[in-house]
Amino acid sequence: MAVRQISEWHLRSRALEVGSRTLIMGVLNITPDSFSDGGQAFAPDAAIARALQHIEEGADILDLGAESTRPGSRAGGEDPAVSADEEQTRLLPVLEGILRVAPHAVISVDTYKSATAQAALAAGAQIINDVSGFTWDPAMPRVCAEAKAGVILMHTRGRPDEWRTQGGLPSDALLTVVREGLAQSLEIATSSGISPHAIVLDPGYGFGKLFGENYSLLARQSELLPLGRPLLAGLSRKSFLGHTLAPLHHGTPAPIHARETASIAAMVAAILHGASIVRVHNVRPALEAARIADAILAERASS
Repeated sequence: MAVRQISEWHLRSRALEVGSRTLIMGVLNITPDSFSDGGQAFAPDAAIARALQHIEEGADILDLGAESTRPGSRAGGEDPAVSADEEQTRLLPVLEGILRVAPHAVISVDTYKSATAQAALAAGAQIINDVSGFTWDPAMPRVCAEAKAGVILMHTRGRPDEWRTQGGLPSDALLTVVREGLAQSLEIATSSGISPHAIVLDPGYGFGKLFGENYSLLARQSELLPLGRPLLAGLSRKSFLGHTLAPLHHGTPAPIHARETASIAAMVAAILHGASIVRVHNVRPALEAARIADAILAERASS
């Protein structure tokens, strides 16, 4: 089995070591319609307070998003539900507020819009997390290259308004689609002048993958390591976990608040299968579980 390697992830104005221990990315949804938290951090003051709590609990990176990409949303289309202007109106006061209080915070911005990325980087963001892997906005690679930003390139199969009607794929075909999609995104980035050392890849759990397909992808995640870049896994609170727990909830999918233990279990599996960074909603339990997974990996490497 391929194993994760220790390397440096080059960001806009600093670098992070990845691979020696799992880095924890705390999610901050600045939206009124987030699938995971129902808009609890939509108001700027609440969002800033939540971000500071993430830092206090041990988050290495904060990931700020101001547009929901839940299944069925219009994200990525020609007429998105959230315009770039609205996205920035939600996002920038929170980003700037966090950096006023915690100037050394490492902030990632979850956006596929180049205009928002440019504004966020100018305001102090270090990383752009593009769920489309540079495939929805052709100007995004140039914006990231000019700012020398760290980037996360995620694989998405289709757009959110297509996911509910997409057909499934067998394990080999799915892995091929994800691997080739990530390789394409990597090529777009490097050919645009972005250093490979600035790039992290994300298989995109839940993004155009049917429920069982996510387990197939997770079981074979380490097969993506030969692409040569660190892997990020975002499994926290995903709907496929809720469906797996349905027999424990009277036959209906487990609600968001009942997916925390399943999220930790899936996260540990992702670390043991090569993830160097995990994207989570509940930082402290994830941090503790990641330390156990890291200890297992250290023992595997020394034996």
